[in-house]
Amino acid sequence: MSNFSKWLGAGLGFTLGGPIGAAIGFAIGSFVDGFTLDEFKQEQIDYNRDRKPKGNFRRANTQSGDFEMSLLVLASIVIKSDGKIDKRELDFVRSQFLKMYGKQRANNAFKLFKGIVKKQISARQVCIQIREHMSHSARLQLLHFLFGIAKADEFVTEKEVEEIRKIAGYLYINQSDYESIKAMFYNESDNAYKILEITKNATNDEVKSAYRKMVKKYHPDKVQDLGEEHIKGAKEKFQSIQTAYENIKSERGM
Repeated sequence: MSNFSKWLGAGLGFTLGGPIGAAIGFAIGSFVDGFTLDEFKQEQIDYNRDRKPKGNFRRANTQSGDFEMSLLVLASIVIKSDGKIDKRELDFVRSQFLKMYGKQRANNAFKLFKGIVKKQISARQVCIQIREHMSHSARLQLLHFLFGIAKADEFVTEKEVEEIRKIAGYLYINQSDYESIKAMFYNESDNAYKILEITKNATNDEVKSAYRKMVKKYHPDKVQDLGEEHIKGAKEKFQSIQTAYENIKSERGM
């Protein structure tokens, strides 16, 4: 078995199956050199055989590569939502994977991405699969990355925003969380309040309470099971919350 197949199979759990697994299989079978679709299918067989039943059903837990594959598939949907594939967005995806995973793993992932982006994929079906197995904190992190990808070409289109909004809904991310993360990528006067999920009419005590709530919700430790590479991304989101709070305190003289 090729090194690529060993890397792929070792890091995946629930994403070996369902619509995400189908997208990966499509990329392998059609666009990726160096390993075969038969090898990937064998990984699926081996994984399903080794899964342990829990009660009357069997449930796969998120493994380190599952976040990676989920991000690739959702990123491909967002990138195509405005009817074109912008090189800057592709470069952003590559740069994010290089930063998170290092050169070899990022190159492997991007090989898959170039195949996945050519396939029509149902965002709803993919999100159903993700939300059944991935924690709410990890799903928030996925949304944060998707806005970063959309903003990579320095202009977020309405179609991209609408696609991310639909994905958030499919992932059971509520409107307040969606607006909070969205605000992290825009420079508007009330963004600091949106990030903390409050309005400008909030009292100082309400600002402090909102900050404590957001710290608890978005603390990087919430995604520590996904590995150090994803904790780095979570720290960026966490920093946006701290910056928003500091800006409000400075504005109010708190």
